[in-house]
Amino acid sequence: MTKMTPREMAQTIGSGLLSFPVTPFRPDFGFDEERYRSNLDWLCGYEVAGLFSCGGTGEFFSLTPAEVARIVGIAANETKGRVPVLAGVGYGTAIATELAAEVERAGADGILLLPPYLVNSEQAGLAAHVEAVCAATRLGVIVYNRDNAILTEDTLAGLCARCPNLVGYKDGVGDIELMQRIRARMGDRLTYVGGLPTAETFALPYLEMGVTTYSSAVFNFVPEFSTKFYAAVRQRDRATVQTGLNDFILPLIAIRNRRKGYAVSIIKADMKVVGRDSGPVRTPLTDLTAGEMDELSALVAGLAQGDFAQRPIAAE
Repeated sequence: MTKMTPREMAQTIGSGLLSFPVTPFRPDFGFDEERYRSNLDWLCGYEVAGLFSCGGTGEFFSLTPAEVARIVGIAANETKGRVPVLAGVGYGTAIATELAAEVERAGADGILLLPPYLVNSEQAGLAAHVEAVCAATRLGVIVYNRDNAILTEDTLAGLCARCPNLVGYKDGVGDIELMQRIRARMGDRLTYVGGLPTAETFALPYLEMGVTTYSSAVFNFVPEFSTKFYAAVRQRDRATVQTGLNDFILPLIAIRNRRKGYAVSIIKADMKVVGRDSGPVRTPLTDLTAGEMDELSALVAGLAQGDFAQRPIAAE
């Protein structure tokens, strides 16, 4: 069981880079525990403030509730307190509340509440959903604002008043005005996390709004690049950030944007490129083509030899 209070968890994740480890699968699509443990141990060797087990990049949507609880427990056991482990929780309220209790028992340090399945809801319904999940656990909860679960600043303020363990807000929308309204209304009551796809693209402008951290999917396979890029963001080293975008992030996005679902598939593909093959994605996602794999291999190889790898971080 976690020894972190919700506030301690929020402060910890706000202090550094975050990431969502992939969930490895065998060729038969069964969970590959050995590879998962190996990946987690490797990632814990880098500067990271928190790892999200069974998040979006971890294919939460393709896992059964029993798999989620098991995988979160393995993550908590493997990291052994080196890095906080936050668990993805979602679907409808009944499943989400059960999962919240299960991942707490499994040893998670916090919860990322993903949007509910399929339906669009009014603010009152979304608020009731979030409040029920918060009531089901003593863990700190981060709400993920995106897709069919967009909370307004008024709804969020009400939830914060009623739910002491609602301690984080992750933005996956990119609505700058809404983000500003929420930040102005809630101030330091919440920890703010950048959660747009390929968050590195938005890291500098979001930092100016008080969003001190973001979730990096590419940390899965190029952790050296990710930590150096994050350091450049925090130091507002715009030249280094732009070089990283030009050398790697924007070319990666160009491949990602070719097919629906590639935001997840491309991370699994890159794990194979760097020698940490974590298997295929589960349907309904599809894997990259052989030609696209060749492009990724060239892109990763070029990163190691390009300007970004040689560029020093500006002094503070």
